[in-house]
Amino acid sequence: MSTISSASLLPAINAAPVLADARLHYVLRHFALAYEAVPAGLIGYADTQQSITVADAAAGFFQAQEPYPAAPNYREWAGQRVPVFFDAQPALPLLELAPGRCRINADLISAAFYLLSGWQEYYSDSRDRHGRFPYAASVQKRYGFVALPVVNYYFDVLRAAVEYVTGQPLRPRRWAGGAPVAAFISHDIDNLRSSWKVPAKADLKAVRLLRFGRRLWRHLTQPDAWDNLETVAATVASYGARSTFFILPEHRPGADGTPNADYRIDRPLWRRFLHLASQGFELALHGSIGTATDFARLSSEQSETFAEPASGIRFHYLRWEPRQTPMQLEALVMAGLRYDAALGFAEHYGFRHSYCHPFYPFDFTRGQPHSFLEIPLQVMDATLHHPNYLQLRADEILPALQPMLAEIEKFGGVASILWHNDHFDPANILTGPRQFAEIMAYLQQRGAAFLTGSQIVADLCGA
Repeated sequence: MSTISSASLLPAINAAPVLADARLHYVLRHFALAYEAVPAGLIGYADTQQSITVADAAAGFFQAQEPYPAAPNYREWAGQRVPVFFDAQPALPLLELAPGRCRINADLISAAFYLLSGWQEYYSDSRDRHGRFPYAASVQKRYGFVALPVVNYYFDVLRAAVEYVTGQPLRPRRWAGGAPVAAFISHDIDNLRSSWKVPAKADLKAVRLLRFGRRLWRHLTQPDAWDNLETVAATVASYGARSTFFILPEHRPGADGTPNADYRIDRPLWRRFLHLASQGFELALHGSIGTATDFARLSSEQSETFAEPASGIRFHYLRWEPRQTPMQLEALVMAGLRYDAALGFAEHYGFRHSYCHPFYPFDFTRGQPHSFLEIPLQVMDATLHHPNYLQLRADEILPALQPMLAEIEKFGGVASILWHNDHFDPANILTGPRQFAEIMAYLQQRGAAFLTGSQIVADLCGA
């Protein structure tokens, strides 16, 4: 996939150096969200008096603007070979124990901050043709760990240290009803009217005029196969679950010609969406092409589409400009925005920020966390078989995903699955309803709590 590498096409970098205390605060805030009742004040850098000390090995990296640190070393931890950035003493044990104290001999605070904050994409100038930071430019691709939640392994080292010092177990957080893992199922509603177009074009190309005429007549007189909101909801509900529908307000193409919705939101359609909401499904905003970098249009779509502001957003085509989009979302928080759900790689399933829990994106301008939550995306249907992406066969999908889903379960995280409504068309035998059913059955068997985005925010933040 082509990339744009010219910095002149991107917003300017507007960031201050991130000092050790800021990195420590950011990382420990998320550590405390991942486990229950984490004691405060135990962890610090080696020049402090805390019971658990971490080697300071960043060597000025965060005072510069390089997107990539030195290559990681690899350490064995919890049955995995884990890449560890900022590991200046690889010959020493990762965790060194002494009576009442322990030392972590790699800078796991800086390593966790680097991955979780999205440092690489903020400072990199690489973007694909949709303006996204590409998987090909990531450390996850370079070092082969996209399906491993590396930050969770760093946190597991911290957990072991805390348990040793305190003598008390530190348990992963539980989700609604005491579930060991959560699942966030979502649907981007891009197309409701276009299932007939591809086969119709094929008929015309092959001069099958009678078949084309019949197809056109069905299109004009019968509901489209993708006009299936109720079918999607019923399918999800059959697993005792509720999901989140991201609604795309704009039907005109973006300025770059990228299509938006193939429908207009008229009153009958909106009544259908409201009926889904009355059944416990969530309605959220699917920001149209261009809104990730245009606050006026984004704010207009939010206010004109929803009578009450939507709590969640995901941008169409997973667009996200790290130097601009988070600040736009921060400006919508006062209007009711609580979370974003766009941060996954379109090209590969896995962990774009190497973390399987929701997190607060880092504000590089102010040097502190943003106030909206990110529910990172791990699986998108199109990723699994799109010609530009993985091209998995139907029977390869669940086996490919199971190791990643097992990692999420291991750490009590959130499995975020995006399945577009048009992929519920029975004609789709590659990434269609059968493959969705296999994933849902697997999650159900593993005891996942199926939660909407707003429910995840409430569960995690207590409001």
